[in-house]
Amino acid sequence: MPLLGDPGHQEMVFQLKTIAGALPRPSAILVISAHWEETVPTITSGASPSLIYDYFGFPPESYLIEYPCPGEPVLAVQIHQALEQAGITARLDEHRGFDHGLFVPLKLMYPAADIPCVQLSLVTSLNAATHLAIGRALQALECENLLVIGSGFSFHNMRAFFAADTPDIQAGNAAFECWLKETCSSTDIKEPERAERLVHWEHAPYARLCHPREEHLLPLHVCYGLAEKPCSTHISATILGKKSGIVYWGPESLV
Repeated sequence: MPLLGDPGHQEMVFQLKTIAGALPRPSAILVISAHWEETVPTITSGASPSLIYDYFGFPPESYLIEYPCPGEPVLAVQIHQALEQAGITARLDEHRGFDHGLFVPLKLMYPAADIPCVQLSLVTSLNAATHLAIGRALQALECENLLVIGSGFSFHNMRAFFAADTPDIQAGNAAFECWLKETCSSTDIKEPERAERLVHWEHAPYARLCHPREEHLLPLHVCYGLAEKPCSTHISATILGKKSGIVYWGPESLV
């Protein structure tokens, strides 16, 4: 929808393009996509991955989208080794392509498709602590100027997107977004408490209203596990009429 000019995604398009313009050019990009789950963390390791059009019911042009970025097999092996060394069983997959969790944001951010990319799966258990541990394992990576993207959504209730908005949904959306922003950005929260809040995210206000299933939240857990500090930037955006947030961990603020 963002690539097809949907008006409900205009803020998202603007923010992603703005962020890409503010960042130094990455040497490679690692994407943790909400749209890929495996029994163990799995890493794309092909040199020229194809695209997976993992959606249905969209206009024909949505199945003609191209994003011919190269893979990065060496980085994939390094990710696999980092996970294994942390005691996390992982797997390389040289045949799997890139899903829209990768090619939609990157086509907006880096349309030339000339930066090598690797995709990392979620784990089917959808256990929050497991995904924090995956992020912590990635701290061992030595790849200069690597951009890691958690490609999910801070609000992901599909029924709510396409149903009539109600005060309950608006209040729940706002309350959870406020909790998530505070959790990720507050410097008053120490790291053990921040991790605990993310592990027990279901205790947040309206958590299950905003995430009936948590796969779109967990890419953030991987990113926090890698960073283990307050985020340097939080950007609010309204997407499909819902309050959403973009969280950035880096050496300095983007704004």
